[in-house]
Parts: sequence; C-alpha cells; structure tokens
Amino acid sequence: MTNDRSAALAALLLRLSLGVMFLAHGLYMKIMTFGLTGTMGFFGSLGYPPVLGAVVAIAETLAGIALVLGIWTRAVSLLAVPILIGATLQHAGNGWVFSNAGGGWEFPVFWIAALAVQALLGDGAYAVKLKRLIGYPAATRAA
Repeated sequence: MTNDRSAALAALLLRLSLGVMFLAHGLYMKIMTFGLTGTMGFFGSLGYPPVLGAVVAIAETLAGIALVLGIWTRAVSLLAVPILIGATLQHAGNGWVFSNAGGGWEFPVFWIAALAVQALLGDGAYAVKLKRLIGYPAATRAA
C-alpha cells in the first residue's frame, strides 16, 4: 500500500539517484575525466558547436547538485530532458542496447522517463526549501 510517507521516500530515492547520475556524467566524466576542453572537442567531432559540450557538462553538474539537494526538482527534471533527447538522438543509430559499440538509445530514453516521473512526483522527503532559506514571509490572510 502506498502512503504519503512511502511516496515521499520513493521520490527522494529517485531524486538522489538521478542527481548522482548527473554528477557522474557531468562533473566526473565530462569535467574531471575529459576536461571541458576534451568534452568540447568531442562535441565538435560530432558536428556540434564545441561550446555545447561545456554547456552540457555544466548543465548536468548543476542539475545533479540541484536534484541531490532537492532544489527546484520539478523544473530541473524537465529542463534536463532536452540534454537526454540529444543523447538519445546521438545514440539512436547504434541500436537499442547501451552496451553496443557507441552506446544504444535504451539508457537515455529510460533516463527521460525517470526525469518525467520525478517531475510528476516533486521533491519528496528531505528537500531543501528555498523559500525558507531566503526568508519569504509566511502567507498572510486578508483581514
């Protein structure tokens, strides 16, 4: 049986998983392993403007941080979808299975579905609430 508590924990687990995956792809792989220069060169070799490699690496890193913390979860999840659509299109010619040479399209498509689920679920448990952090006043009632 699903209840509010288990749904909030499920959203947390999904949010943390997606966030760590984005950090692994953006920060660790693209920035720390290949570097921005290497990532830009790779994107250029695919026919994209090289600067798009830096934009994607930074966007994935920021999305990962935001998701792990639970900041703007719905918006971040939806804004990250175009990155995965681009990855899907890039891998589409390699077949379905991601273990194929060049990687297939199964992983980015699943990632899109997971981001859509996260956008529908929202923050879940233990999310940073920016309204509290930046001092928004509590809602007031009309007298």
